[in-house]
Amino acid sequence: MDTLPGRDGHDAVLIVNLGTPSAPTAAAVKRYLAEFLHDHRVVQLTRWIWCPILHFLILPLRSPKVAHKYAEVWMDGGSPLLVHTRNLAAAMDARTGGVPVSFAMRYGTPPMKGALQALHDAGARRVLVLPLYPQYSTTTTASVADVAHREDTPARMRVIEDYAVDAGWVDAIVQSIRAHWALHGRGELLLFSYHGIPQRLADGGDPYEQRCRASTAAVVTSLGLDTHEWTLSFQSRFGREPWLKPATDDTLKLLAEGRKRHVDVICPGFAVDCLETLEEISMENAGIFREAAEHQARSQGIVDPAPARLAYIPCLNDAPAHADALAALALRELAAWADESPEA
Repeated sequence: MDTLPGRDGHDAVLIVNLGTPSAPTAAAVKRYLAEFLHDHRVVQLTRWIWCPILHFLILPLRSPKVAHKYAEVWMDGGSPLLVHTRNLAAAMDARTGGVPVSFAMRYGTPPMKGALQALHDAGARRVLVLPLYPQYSTTTTASVADVAHREDTPARMRVIEDYAVDAGWVDAIVQSIRAHWALHGRGELLLFSYHGIPQRLADGGDPYEQRCRASTAAVVTSLGLDTHEWTLSFQSRFGREPWLKPATDDTLKLLAEGRKRHVDVICPGFAVDCLETLEEISMENAGIFREAAEHQARSQGIVDPAPARLAYIPCLNDAPAHADALAALALRELAAWADESPEA
């Protein structure tokens, strides 16, 4: 029997994103956050301390606020993260030469467990899991691997842990930046904003910060930028403990104080647009930058200054270059896997 990848359902690719509530309502957000924030990988606190805080303080207070934020960016087909992830899976599926590509969420729906079971029922012999986190972290990629490796099924599984400096992915990011500049003009500075993690995790050996810096260096080198033309920051702080610095909101305030009026921002840690990019960056942080820039102009006595602008460069989503890069990555991994022993 021919056992080449993609033939007779032997191999399959499952792309996995973080997750999303099923609706922009407090109840749906509460269910989603409860699952997300119960993960030991996400919140590494003793359960008897954390669970009362989560259920009696955080969920009742945050769910309505987060639901309102989701409502501001919700799309006809669901949350942006769901819509774009679904479209990316379809775009990759059209490029893998018969190897089926499906998608799932680590939290919420469609769940990983159900997606893996469906692939097994369809006869998949091997399943390649691709978490849509370019930069490895114990809080994200490792949590996807936890689910993949604890499933008791006949199919073998492999998880791609990182593609932070993959040449195809880097080129897709570079193309998106250049296309944005060609269409909208170039800002005075390019800000790379990544989702943050607690500093103690980085201190404990999580390589996420180094992987973010590696991605940035690869993109900056390809663009030919000088050191004064870009900077890096971390967004989405949660809780009171120290997180990776510099923080995106603080960085934007400092840039405004330095009389920057037009800053471009890109979020290469997110494969597709979601709440953290569309609401937090292009709405909330854009407002923070404008307000800080206007305050700076007033303090300097500048009358009628040029409007301050934080220009958000969208995620790659289902752009052809993105689908090409991830499909090629998956096919290379499957080919390497085929060359190994059957037990690998």
